[in-house]
Amino acid sequence: MRAAVYYRNSDVRLETRPVPVVGPGELLVKVLASGICGSDVLEWYRIRTAPRVLGHEIAGVVEQVGAGVEQCKPGDRVAATHHVPCNTCRYCLAGHHTVCETLHTTSFDPGGFAEYVRIPALQTDRGTFRLPDSVSFEEGTFIEPLGCVVRGQRHVRLAAGQSALVLGSGVSGLLHILLARASGAGRIMATDVNAFRLDQARLCGADHVFDARDDVPAAVRACNDGRGADCVIVCTGAFSAFRQALAAVDRAGTILCFATTEPGQDLPLPLNDFWRNSVTVTSSYAAAPADLATALELIRAKRVAVSGLVTHRLPLAETGEGFRLMADGAEASIKIVVEPQT
Repeated sequence: MRAAVYYRNSDVRLETRPVPVVGPGELLVKVLASGICGSDVLEWYRIRTAPRVLGHEIAGVVEQVGAGVEQCKPGDRVAATHHVPCNTCRYCLAGHHTVCETLHTTSFDPGGFAEYVRIPALQTDRGTFRLPDSVSFEEGTFIEPLGCVVRGQRHVRLAAGQSALVLGSGVSGLLHILLARASGAGRIMATDVNAFRLDQARLCGADHVFDARDDVPAAVRACNDGRGADCVIVCTGAFSAFRQALAAVDRAGTILCFATTEPGQDLPLPLNDFWRNSVTVTSSYAAAPADLATALELIRAKRVAVSGLVTHRLPLAETGEGFRLMADGAEASIKIVVEPQT
């Protein structure tokens, strides 16, 4: 089969790999759509394990089932996630599924940027979801990223009527805007340095958008009754955004670090102000199966309309171009979907 093999962001090669062999409890999925995630182009993170086939936002059709598989059959339309928890460790039992060691070590064989992918037994059991006929394969690639957003907003308990500031209007930021709007948030504000993405933020439901290079905390207060935002969600790895979050959050507000910086960057916290103003800083990583099930239902019910976020659909041979567009971030691109069968 053909596979797009990652060596670095500027070097993604189309190579031939054997079709994976399915074992007991496993699935072989013919990949019809595979989204490029922002984490795929974090070169400092990915290059350590290169060369490899990336791609974890997948949807397709079940080609083969291993012995003992009962929940799926050949021909079923499915979406699957690469990371699943064990559900038995102390972290899972306490509800912290995404710090489970099993979740951090599970993966696909070889990855979603290939014509076929083997879904291991654990992911088949708790990380594979049948797609309703009303949900396209393209929409299915959003289940994993939207599931991460669902978990993040549950962490910060963004309540109806509260104001939200989303720093960074890439795919994750726009999904946060869409979910916040669907959840009844009050005033929603967003930033970016890219005018196209700011326009997309408005289309997704942001009431106010700001150039991230301006005085964002002042702009927030100017349109939010003189207050900071109840919730600030950082969706960019730019270190300046984390500083903006500290200055733009309201008293008793919450900052969600949804994105991360490069290793070695530490954020000084004004501890006295935090103590006095009861500000909370938290983070969120990945999604648990329940978050993914919620995401699928939000997409099925059209509560979160994701299809409009796709700006590029590329054949497998052009995966490298997709990585270039995603890593560059300067062009009119939001979600890039690779179609491995073309």
